[in-house]
Amino acid sequence: MTQATRIKPEPLHGRAAGYVGTDVAAVRKRIEALEHLLEGLFVIPGINRKIGLDVILDLIPIGGDAVGAAMGAYMVWEARNLGMSKTQMARMMGNVGVDFALGLIPFVGAIPDALFRSNSRNLKIIRRHLDKHFPSSVIVEQR
Repeated sequence: MTQATRIKPEPLHGRAAGYVGTDVAAVRKRIEALEHLLEGLFVIPGINRKIGLDVILDLIPIGGDAVGAAMGAYMVWEARNLGMSKTQMARMMGNVGVDFALGLIPFVGAIPDALFRSNSRNLKIIRRHLDKHFPSSVIVEQR
């Protein structure tokens, strides 16, 4: 008996790829869009460093960091739905936890948070899993 929240590889070929749905391609797009929102929304002029909503939320004491951690935990939830191992999910939750702990320092916590980039690390873990277990969902990026 399967769980209703797990993603099965079968629906991948029958649907148009989009952000809504339970197929692997839609989950990949959702996770990549969330990572872009949290880590790469703006570029700081002069140093060409990308920052996102995660760093901006750190400027709001405690509550902002909790919202950023919740959004990072959503990525881990999506990873669980993809069938990733408990070890990979624990590593991802560790990344979110370190990001949360660094952000607890009011105002100054945004600096190490901008450098640690837990959501980008988690996206790499998810991409490795997807590329290995769902090779048909691989997206070739052009430059």
